[in-house]
Amino acid sequence: MFSKLKNLGPGLLFAGAAIGVSHLVQSTRAGADFGMGLIWALLLVNLFKYPFFQYGPRYATATGESLLDGYLKLGKGVLVTYFILNIATIFTIQTAVTIVTAGLASNLFGDFGSFNLGSRLITSTEIYTVIILGICILLLLIGKYKLLDKLMKIIVITLTISTLIAVTMAFTNKTESLSFTQIIPSDAVGIAFLIAFMGWMPAPLDVAVWQSLWCIEKNDETKQYTPKSALFDFNIGYLSTIFIGVGFLMLGALVMFNSGEIFSNSASVFSNQLIGMYTKSLGNWAYLVIGIAAFTTMFSTTLTTLDASPRAMAQTTKLLFKKSSKFNYNFWIALLTFGTVFIFLFFASEMGLLIKIATILSFITAPFYAIMNYRLISSKHTPKDWQPSKQMHLLSIISIAFLIGFSIWFLMSL
Repeated sequence: MFSKLKNLGPGLLFAGAAIGVSHLVQSTRAGADFGMGLIWALLLVNLFKYPFFQYGPRYATATGESLLDGYLKLGKGVLVTYFILNIATIFTIQTAVTIVTAGLASNLFGDFGSFNLGSRLITSTEIYTVIILGICILLLLIGKYKLLDKLMKIIVITLTISTLIAVTMAFTNKTESLSFTQIIPSDAVGIAFLIAFMGWMPAPLDVAVWQSLWCIEKNDETKQYTPKSALFDFNIGYLSTIFIGVGFLMLGALVMFNSGEIFSNSASVFSNQLIGMYTKSLGNWAYLVIGIAAFTTMFSTTLTTLDASPRAMAQTTKLLFKKSSKFNYNFWIALLTFGTVFIFLFFASEMGLLIKIATILSFITAPFYAIMNYRLISSKHTPKDWQPSKQMHLLSIISIAFLIGFSIWFLMSL
């Protein structure tokens, strides 16, 4: 059992990447707006996305190569499509998660105030954005995968404990009963939120690519990261994302449902509202617990996303152009950082819009990743011993139909 726990790594990195905006922002808002009425959506989308996330570590450890190498084997057009979709989303996603992290940091660690830089007013949240990105870059470039692996074990444990404490105390303070009547939104605003909620719950499907790359790194480090240990690791991480997702939804329902609060699209204002409402409803103790849970949630996502996107883009360009010198990891992490700061400077007040765009893009591109991952894991490129069982084949087919059907429903509702 100890060896299994020692081998935990990519699964917890998956949890760190997944438990972010989808949980802190979307799950909390789901609870605040619908009570426990959208718990069906959270559990259903986790079930239907499970096979395609799992195929990442399964393929990587069974073959010794990432999903990106597999996509190239399915056809160069598949990898080119991945490249285009990734370019369209990585900057928006990184900006969205960094904005929320910076907003929380501003509220928790103190406001720097604002000052004029020429004709531009620089706010505290913008200063924290640069600081957080700088810290993340130092951790990744100096510590590399090994430090990221160790940090994530501490972060996920801290996040789980603080979330559990917060939910327990919220239940203790709740006087009226909690309704579990399930709701299917019928208006345009409700449907748009539902799609956004499910789009990043527990994460965009391209995170399977990230985990396959982390699995390769883990195996290079330990030489003992087998398909069996990879699946155990992944299942631990995946269950953590479900548990914490339900936790934040319950917190939203217990503390914010029917409160009449309208959340701001400004990162710093939203963060202040979020922590302020918990403190008001649960007491001053909640400030520290919720603050730790919220900041840990978003910092882990910012860190893992800043590592994974450049790692994926470096491998993609290497496979497409047969070169790794110019478009390597350092190039992409620098480009992503500058792109994030640029977008943030011009769209800082549109946090809600950025998150909505990123989550909707993630949902409507989910069928592509689902189909490609299923094709690859079922093909001759995967050893037969590690191809899906009949039950997983059936779940995969049903899940693909669900993702396609839901995407069509959303597009028709626009």
